[in-house]
Amino acid sequence: MVASPDRRSFLATSAALGFLNGLPTVSAADAKLNANVVQFDPEIEPLVRLLEETPREKLLEEVGDRVKKGLPYRAVVAALFLAGIRSVQPRPVGFKFHAVLVVNSAHLASQSGPDRDRWLPIFWAIDTFKNSQAQNQKEGGWRMKPAGELKLPVKPREAFAQAMDSWDVEAADAAVAACVRTASRDQLFDVFCRYGCRDFRDIGHKAIYVSNAFRLLETIGWRHAEPVLRSLAYALLAHEGDNPSKRDGAPDRSGRRNAELVRKFKGGWEGGKPSPDASRDILAASRRATDDEMSDKVVSLLGSGVSPRSVWDGLFLAGGEMLMRQPGIVGLHTLTTLNALHHAYETAVGDDHVRKLLLLQAAAFMPQFLERMKGGKLANIEIDKLETPDDPFPVKDAAEIFAVLSKDKLSAARMAIGFLKAGPGSEREMIDAGRLLIFLKGTDAHDYKFSTAVMEDYAHIAPEWRKQFLAASLFWMKGSGAADSPLVKRTRASVG
Repeated sequence: MVASPDRRSFLATSAALGFLNGLPTVSAADAKLNANVVQFDPEIEPLVRLLEETPREKLLEEVGDRVKKGLPYRAVVAALFLAGIRSVQPRPVGFKFHAVLVVNSAHLASQSGPDRDRWLPIFWAIDTFKNSQAQNQKEGGWRMKPAGELKLPVKPREAFAQAMDSWDVEAADAAVAACVRTASRDQLFDVFCRYGCRDFRDIGHKAIYVSNAFRLLETIGWRHAEPVLRSLAYALLAHEGDNPSKRDGAPDRSGRRNAELVRKFKGGWEGGKPSPDASRDILAASRRATDDEMSDKVVSLLGSGVSPRSVWDGLFLAGGEMLMRQPGIVGLHTLTTLNALHHAYETAVGDDHVRKLLLLQAAAFMPQFLERMKGGKLANIEIDKLETPDDPFPVKDAAEIFAVLSKDKLSAARMAIGFLKAGPGSEREMIDAGRLLIFLKGTDAHDYKFSTAVMEDYAHIAPEWRKQFLAASLFWMKGSGAADSPLVKRTRASVG
């Protein structure tokens, strides 16, 4: 894990850069705390309030002016995330709450982008927050309340698990605040992973929030964990109808079954051999199997000595194929959800039960995604049969692919297969070109969430499948013919 700076080093850096001096003067009336709203650390609270209270049409320029005066990147990211935590209701886990879900994706994109444009994803996310904040206000003006004085449970993690199992919002809120004060980051991550993947409500957004929240806390500092994890617990307890613990709801069935199925894993299950045939088997099953059959398939393959890596490869291919068959909100979430579940699987090293459950749930979610897609048109495309066009003039560079993408996604994907066979460096060229186009033309939270996920995951996929995976990802990337985002000019003017 990347170590977060402690409070002393953060304040020392902030003071050295003088960013607090660049903030507007706060009157005594302005400084009065609202007892009904959660408050953050004194060094970050003024910046959070700046984001919350500055009108949308002026905010990028206000932040840009402070960046020029030394406002640190990390402080902007922290304030942006916390402003969303406090000012945007995390239910449903999606829609307007994408302003919070996307912050980590914007941060990762920024870190991987060209130096000149590193601020573009963050300023885009700031503007998105203001839009969601306004929507939240229209829907009733929800704001996170302070935790208050809590009686710490004798066994906080056990109390939290009991509250989550019984879907008890108030008990979970008290328990999670106690957990933050007594448990480590890794201990809590394992617990939250279990509940983030247990049900299919919100088409994977619960798992996405778990991974993104913990990853961003590594960047902004664990001292901000309490309000973040309170928001996360509240989001994970979202449901329709009566208490799910007292009924057999469809979104819960695969999680309950797989929690028992993990017992069938054999010892040494992680030590199997890679098998491209097993990946093809998972891909083929995803086209017709039920969620139970997918989970059973995983257990069977692992029991026969197949590496979990090959299972993940098959799942990533299945997600890419679903996106190709129906480029839309449901299709793209197959891959953003797999990204979150895979990151959790790789990171939750302290609980073997949780890692098994994450893998089984990733498999079980694929048929559930496909079922959601059946309400619309599903193209007859198979990712493992993408062919290179019979063209005597090979693609010279990635720019040609993204020019065609604006007009014909399938043709661009086939061109990409040929281009990616050209030799070393072609994958990196295509990824860099795609990322820059998101910076320049991204208009939706899914543009950043999706592109960041697939560009991260391609490196985890076996080399024999990477070409197909990257080609499939084009079905939700931006072509060069799309218009530039109006925020690009404002951002460059603000920080240039």
